[in-house]
Amino acid sequence: MEEEAEEESGLGRSAAPKDFHFYHMDLYDSEDRLQLFPGDSSRIRREVTQAEDDRELGDEFVDEHRLGTLGYPSYGMRRRDPGREPRDWGEAAEAEDLGYGGGQGPLDQCQDLREAYRYTHGRASEEYECYVIPEEEDEEEPADVFCITCKTPVRTVEKDFDTHKEHEVTPISKALEHAKDEIHKNMCKLEQQIIEMENFASHLEEVFITVEENFGRQEQNFECHYNGILETLAQKYEEKIQALGEKKREKLEALYGQLVSCGENLDACRELMETVEEMCHEEKVEFLKDAVAMTDRLGKFLKTKTDVELSAQPEFEDQTLDFSDVEQLMDAINTIPAPSAPVINPQAPDSATGSSVRVCWSLYSDDTVESYQLSYRPVQDSSSGKDRAEFTMTVKETYCSVINLEPNTQYEFWVVAQNRTGPSPSSEHAVYMTAPSPPSIKTEAIRSCEEAVLICWESGNLNPVDSYTVELIQAETPEASGVTESVIGIPTCESLIQLQPRHSYTIYVRALNMGGTSARSEPATVHTTGSYFQLNKDTCHPWLTISEDGFTVVRSEKKSFRKELPPSKTQFTRCVAVMGNLIPVRGRHYWEVEVAEHLDYTVGVACEDVPKQEDLGANSLSWCMRHTFVSKRHRYEFLHNKTTPDIRITVAPRKIGVLLDYENAKLSFFNVDIAQHLYTFSCQLHQFVHPCFSLEKSGCLKICNGISMPKHVTFF
Repeated sequence: MEEEAEEESGLGRSAAPKDFHFYHMDLYDSEDRLQLFPGDSSRIRREVTQAEDDRELGDEFVDEHRLGTLGYPSYGMRRRDPGREPRDWGEAAEAEDLGYGGGQGPLDQCQDLREAYRYTHGRASEEYECYVIPEEEDEEEPADVFCITCKTPVRTVEKDFDTHKEHEVTPISKALEHAKDEIHKNMCKLEQQIIEMENFASHLEEVFITVEENFGRQEQNFECHYNGILETLAQKYEEKIQALGEKKREKLEALYGQLVSCGENLDACRELMETVEEMCHEEKVEFLKDAVAMTDRLGKFLKTKTDVELSAQPEFEDQTLDFSDVEQLMDAINTIPAPSAPVINPQAPDSATGSSVRVCWSLYSDDTVESYQLSYRPVQDSSSGKDRAEFTMTVKETYCSVINLEPNTQYEFWVVAQNRTGPSPSSEHAVYMTAPSPPSIKTEAIRSCEEAVLICWESGNLNPVDSYTVELIQAETPEASGVTESVIGIPTCESLIQLQPRHSYTIYVRALNMGGTSARSEPATVHTTGSYFQLNKDTCHPWLTISEDGFTVVRSEKKSFRKELPPSKTQFTRCVAVMGNLIPVRGRHYWEVEVAEHLDYTVGVACEDVPKQEDLGANSLSWCMRHTFVSKRHRYEFLHNKTTPDIRITVAPRKIGVLLDYENAKLSFFNVDIAQHLYTFSCQLHQFVHPCFSLEKSGCLKICNGISMPKHVTFF
């Protein structure tokens, strides 16, 4: 506190006292900071160069007398000691306080003022601890228009300049939406291109696999033929070698036998020679005795013929090699056999659209196939007697997508494999089916309440389908997307679906068969706010006319002629009335009817089998409120089985509210304009009932449904 008092007392003096302490300027709020240069602050804050700073400081702030005349003391700047940091601000100020008159000369003062000026412009010297944060410059006004010519956002004020004066501009929001739309379109095109590239990549993969399979079959075929040729050559080699060996053995055996016989004869000759030589040395008498026997022996030996011809020639006959079977095998390598019959696959799930179907087949052999002939024709009843046109396609792969077909139609397919040798036998015939056409929702037949909706549609297909699927999408917010719920396996063209109250739904229907799922139908919007129904034209009396929207019934003067109508179970013939198609859901249903003040009408509910030749309320199957205007007086009746309570209504209603409560078995009527309860039936509803409306004179009734139940109605 003492330091603050001293600071306030020093404001009126031209020079600061020696005991005046300087504190860091950030200790004070911006409003309490000292304005060193109040008179020229706006000029000093401008961006200037160093030379301009020195000139301005030399002209304006060096003179200490001028500071004194402004009434502000001179404050010294505390320099930082690099070797020691101050422990706190007070201690540092007391230790290093420098007064204006404490020995500083004009040059030092000028230097301090220059540094202070730099601080005010955010260019403080690192030599000082204290600094001043410069004021932020005013932000530029954001661009609010888009220059279409320059393709850049600009401000409206720039539109009048020469740069964009003649250019076409648009609001920035509209340009943003246009840019988003362009990006969205490009993204859709990119997604479509990605899908096409993915399909092409899948096709390339299938072709790649087919090439590998064909190469494998060719390789196996060559290997089989090569091994067959080698086996045949080896067999022929063994046969020829074995035959040649037999001939060799026969020759050698014959020559050996002849050699043995020759040796025996040679031994006999040598023995005779030796015997004759011995006889020659004997005496004459002995010689003569032995000579006679020897002569006979020699005569017999010489008479024996000796075979000196070769029994076997050393040469071998030339062997003729028969390579005809080998040549056949060699020719078989170049001659490809005709392929066997392909096997066509059954139809896969979701393999068809409304106009195309994907057919696949297989080849369970190693045959070489160059192409396939795929043939098809529509399946028709034999009773039609019409010729069925056949179509044929040539493909390379073992699959084919056939297009330009009729939706929800069966087609008969078969395939034949071909190569250079010829075609294969035909495969078995297989039946494929295209997906159905999208159904068509009957928007005029939609009935709903707060808890459910009854959807009806037309199949749109000549042939029956397997089932239907209803897709529901909540449409409460613009960004809502995606299917919220799906109801599958619906066998007929009608479905009662439970929903959440007070919501809006977008509904689509798809048809399904063995071929796949159809495209979505056109959307239909359903609001689960109150009960929604339309008038049933099949029950309408001929004198009444129903509007196109199905919510207004009119009786004109021209149609009020008398004509006897034949009895009918569905159409009113005596009572000029019409019924509405209320959803068959038990709960609470509310609708309103706009009436004219002088109109004769009847509103209420009736069972579906109410007699059409009787008036409404004249039987036990109808509960009605009837109004007649006679002699300028209103008469109201609440009729059931020809009885009515004695009730007077003082305010003629212009809009009648009808509350049907299945849970409590009640039917209530209200004057909507004044929130008045008119009457309540306690009725036993053993079956579903329908709204009914009658006009006894010319006029019109307008039905308001699909609306929320008013608060005064919820109490009944």
